[in-house]
Amino acid sequence: MHHHQIDIRGHRIFYREDGPADAPVLLLPHGYPCSSYQFRRLMPALADRWRTVAPDHLGFGYSDTPDPAAFDYDFGAYADMLSAFTDALGLSRYALWLHDYGSWIGLRHAMAHPERIAGLIIQNGDIYEDVMGPKYAVIKAYWQAKTPEKRRPLEEAVSEEGFRHEFVGEVDTAVAERIPPDLWKLHWPLMNTPLRRQLAVRLMERLEPNLAWFPRYQAYLRERRPPTLLVWGPEDGYMPRESGQAYLRDLPDAELHLLDGAGHWLLETHFERALPLVRNFLGKLS
Repeated sequence: MHHHQIDIRGHRIFYREDGPADAPVLLLPHGYPCSSYQFRRLMPALADRWRTVAPDHLGFGYSDTPDPAAFDYDFGAYADMLSAFTDALGLSRYALWLHDYGSWIGLRHAMAHPERIAGLIIQNGDIYEDVMGPKYAVIKAYWQAKTPEKRRPLEEAVSEEGFRHEFVGEVDTAVAERIPPDLWKLHWPLMNTPLRRQLAVRLMERLEPNLAWFPRYQAYLRERRPPTLLVWGPEDGYMPRESGQAYLRDLPDAELHLLDGAGHWLLETHFERALPLVRNFLGKLS
């Protein structure tokens, strides 16, 4: 594994890279509340045959946190930055991993550059409003009445305890015990600045306008039909079993695997089950 920093439009982007430089590429934009650290096991496990590249988004991990006047901190801005990142690395063709916030960032990137996308691996990233899970209730309540009282739960979620709950709060005890506390103990100090906390809440607020993009994401999948692997943890309060199954509406040929007992962070708890599925799928693309 190599760890790099690169200047993109005056902003420092940290990224991890593994595998041969001339191998087929898998691009790994991360989700919330994490960073490229979430792929630390996957990348070396693929390094014999694939080149994996995982950047930290601005405002996350070891990347810069520019002033909001210099970067808009919405999913469109992140997708544009992802394009600039791939251009800077000279990446012209790759499989794309979609997870959590990274699914919306990645899909906007794919829509802008469909010729680059060799295939998709989707891990718990929702784009179907009718099957959004019950955990969205708090955010929806804020959308309906944007008061300080309704906003407070969003602010409280951006905390060490809020991060811990995101990682272990939905799976049973035996599964939760497989999730290392490093995920929130290491990441929370990086996020615990006034600006980063503010930006994390701002991204939650911007989930509402992102709903208008759901039909556009679906249309891209329906029209382009990229080869797709769905590897899904159904114990997910935001993106339950039905959210994964909904992709088959637009991608009837997709390969869907629901990993029983797994939740949103299945690479932490069900890695040995997920890895052969990923390797087999990437092998078909190669």
